[in-house]
Amino acid sequence: MGAMTAPEGTRHRESHDPAVDAHSGVVAAVRARLAPRRLRAALSVALVLALAGVLFTASAQLARGTERRHPEDLPQLVESESDRADALAAKVQGLQSQVDRLTAAEPGAVPTGDADTMENSGVEAGLVPVDGPGVVVSLTDAPTTGNYPAEITPDDLVVHQQDVQAVINALWAGGAEAMMLQDQRVTATTAFRCVGNVLSLGGRLYSPPFKVSAIGDPDALRAALDRSPEIAIYKQYVQAVDLGWSVKDDDHLALPAAPPSSLEYATVPKGTDPFSDASK
Repeated sequence: MGAMTAPEGTRHRESHDPAVDAHSGVVAAVRARLAPRRLRAALSVALVLALAGVLFTASAQLARGTERRHPEDLPQLVESESDRADALAAKVQGLQSQVDRLTAAEPGAVPTGDADTMENSGVEAGLVPVDGPGVVVSLTDAPTTGNYPAEITPDDLVVHQQDVQAVINALWAGGAEAMMLQDQRVTATTAFRCVGNVLSLGGRLYSPPFKVSAIGDPDALRAALDRSPEIAIYKQYVQAVDLGWSVKDDDHLALPAAPPSSLEYATVPKGTDPFSDASK
């Protein structure tokens, strides 16, 4: 007898186990219930991605708009602000001329008093132009290239705020009647500062050399400069790194009047009684 072989029909016989059929039914039911949830989840993800894209586009447009409103070109911004300060200064000068004309047209508008006292007060406050003999002090940076000692730093090669302030203080101590820094009158309210080697004064920027012009007795002003310990230190750097320093007499200095100050006063808000108990 030949070798026994399994019937071919047994390879494709389907099982009809009741437990298997029941399990298949449960799976189908679960899948049917989960199908709508999966669809909603997919739609939710798509909606979130779409909203994220809209927000990203809006943020990018806002960023570009901000850049247009706030330029990042610092030199251009500084130049623009300097031009604006010049325009405002010219406007103030024009208004001051109108005030002078109106004051001159009204004989009783200006309080009477001792002429010398009034003139001196106007000079000290910078309200009137002044001319006369005096000195001009010039300070400038040292050359950037040079055979300097190893302990010399770039900071030692520039004129600093305290150097200019030392000159101004010494000239006042020497009896200066009026003073000008660069092209602006120096008064009790004048404020300036140096950023790097740039001088900021009255809303304008200046590069060295920095010039201080003072009207007074030239000999007394020179002597006051020589007595200043701060200027003595500056002169040491003049010798060491060639910082710029010069003092020249001028018989015909002409200093302009300072622009009038804009005064602001505190006021009580409308509808408020400053003497009521609630305001105390």
